[in-house]
Amino acid sequence: MQGKLPLSLLSAALLAGFAVSYSQACTSVVVGKNASADGAVIISRNEDYFINNWNKRLVIHPRRDADKGEMITFKNGLKVAAPATLFRYTGLMDWNGDTTAADGPYEERGVNEYNLAISATNSVDVNDAAKKADPLVDAGLIEADIPSLVLPQAKTAREAVALLGRVIKDQGAGEGNGIILADPDEAWYMEVGSGHQWIAVKVPQNKYLFVANGMRIHDVNLSDSANVMSSAGLADFVRQNKLLDQVDEHHFNFAKAFGVTADTYNVDREWMGQHMLSPSVQQKVRQDQYPLFMTPDSKITIKDIASVLRADFHGTELENMKGADRPMGVDRTIETHIFELRTGMPQALQTLTWQSFGSRTGAVLVPMYENAMREVPAVLRSGTDTYESQSAFWAFRMNGTLAQTNMTKYGPVMAQWQNRIEGDFQAEVPAIDRMLNKLYQQNPDTALSFANQWSNGNMLWAVQSARDVNASLITDMTKSTEKKYTPAELEKIKSL
Repeated sequence: MQGKLPLSLLSAALLAGFAVSYSQACTSVVVGKNASADGAVIISRNEDYFINNWNKRLVIHPRRDADKGEMITFKNGLKVAAPATLFRYTGLMDWNGDTTAADGPYEERGVNEYNLAISATNSVDVNDAAKKADPLVDAGLIEADIPSLVLPQAKTAREAVALLGRVIKDQGAGEGNGIILADPDEAWYMEVGSGHQWIAVKVPQNKYLFVANGMRIHDVNLSDSANVMSSAGLADFVRQNKLLDQVDEHHFNFAKAFGVTADTYNVDREWMGQHMLSPSVQQKVRQDQYPLFMTPDSKITIKDIASVLRADFHGTELENMKGADRPMGVDRTIETHIFELRTGMPQALQTLTWQSFGSRTGAVLVPMYENAMREVPAVLRSGTDTYESQSAFWAFRMNGTLAQTNMTKYGPVMAQWQNRIEGDFQAEVPAIDRMLNKLYQQNPDTALSFANQWSNGNMLWAVQSARDVNASLITDMTKSTEKKYTPAELEKIKSL
């Protein structure tokens, strides 16, 4: 996730002070359908920011016909001709994303009516040589615009990669980014390495991909058109500009040519993610690069992904290692999303979104059939970067904040609550899927209506549960401030 421009002067000052760290945020896990426990293609990401109070709003964009000559236009100057029909899609927008104060919508993740899902982006550094050879373009493709550009007009992940490639070719890119695109059949990971150079790889169905904030794509065959797409003449460009000492088109190293490898900020997480999902594979910490795709030791579940995205280095050899201060789970995570894309459901029910808000301590992942949702609950439509009592974000964010005042005492309480809520949801989903599948065959409208109510109800129930926990924490913290009286003093007070 890239930097955004908050409104307040205080936030602006902090933005300047943290200019290095806030631009290097987010962690992702992508899973092929044969590597997941329920046969779904899965994409996921922590959306991290440089501060921890940045609210998000769920929005639904209805399907519509474009006006004659309409352009899809973004604040940084990027413009793309609108298709004749713009598809229905959802987005998780910054709380101020539709105002003039923002850089752009920053919808970050969403899914359209064809079950094309996107998570954008993992910010990645472009090395100096690549920037010099092919400078970034101010009015080019940037994170703030990507989901809002792709989801209204692409039907599949491969089609979306091609669309982004054309935009980069014609108008350039303004940032280095890692973009995850998936449909119920396959997942693709795309990296933007300079103003006009990019590459994308299909995630093998029996493997997973872990991404931090360094470019990851290496050891790929550029002639394998079924599994690799890239900007035209990519290998020749790298040769001409001497971005690699040796260019091997059958084992191409895009990450080394365009990115910054061996950065502990990234490789520590890469080691940890692969260590958690493939513990049988022994790898040294702080390697220059880790394998792009890995086979998990066991089929990956939603619970597994949640554990990876919330993990720290406790209990591993990184725990006490110098500079190991960037795990996956950080307090400045503002939301986490997991998309399960399933082929065995009716089209409107193929995508199951697991969504949480705030830091790992106070957040719970809530399931929603996002393409069946007809309205957005008020708790996902309200809130800013200032505390208020109505939004889902602040309900979860407050619990995380309060728990951190005494993690020894409250940490286990929060973990128990988190496990109970998510465990109930995870146990319930298979039965709900079966019921909806059967009901849809009899009455599609009734099935979709139920899915809408169930999705909205889940979020409302989870938010109320968070508020109940909040009340318990406040009550306990209040009691802890009471003066401790002797028995004699207490009896005297009680008799007054």
